Amino acid sequence: MSGAEPAADGRPRCPWGLSTEDYLAYHDTEWGRPVHGDDALFERLCLEAFQSGLSWLTILRRREGFRSAFAGFKISAVAGFTDADRERLLADAGIIRNRAKIDATLANAKVLAGWDEGELDALIWSHAPDPASRPAPRALADVPAVTPESTALAKDLKKRSIRFVGPTTAYALMQACGLVDDHLADCVARGGGR
Repeated sequence: MSGAEPAADGRPRCPWGLSTEDYLAYHDTEWGRPVHGDDALFERLCLEAFQSGLSWLTILRRREGFRSAFAGFKISAVAGFTDADRERLLADAGIIRNRAKIDATLANAKVLAGWDEGELDALIWSHAPDPASRPAPRALADVPAVTPESTALAKDLKKRSIRFVGPTTAYALMQACGLVDDHLADCVARGGGR
């Protein structure tokens, strides 16, 4: 695949966004748009960790199940989950029942509950590169999986006891939350779809 390709409406999109209606909606309305707020970023961090080793579509289609199971990803609520909640999550067919990922989500919530309001948002966004320093990718091959910024973000999060986030997961988070705009140069959604 090279550059953006036309969708059914004739407008060019990143090729990965064309395979299903779920992907197209996510591509057009969420991916690459700025996300702020500790709870919102906690959700994205958790979902990117659950996605590790799986298709994003698997996570996207279970997103409402994840939100229900994890109390809307409200950090204070998830931090209060008990062993009984953990067992409930391990039995919940509406989410990915991976013990390590569930345990990391619960542990991360407990850590983040001790942070000041806005601290997660500030930490993540402090790693956003200068947009002027990044040329718009012309093809999917131009989009990296890891960058120096994502490596630094993963290191900072790990240093502060956040689990299950490596440089690749950190970069996926940066893409999803608008710290970088990796929509292809000729994609209609580049720059927030403006």
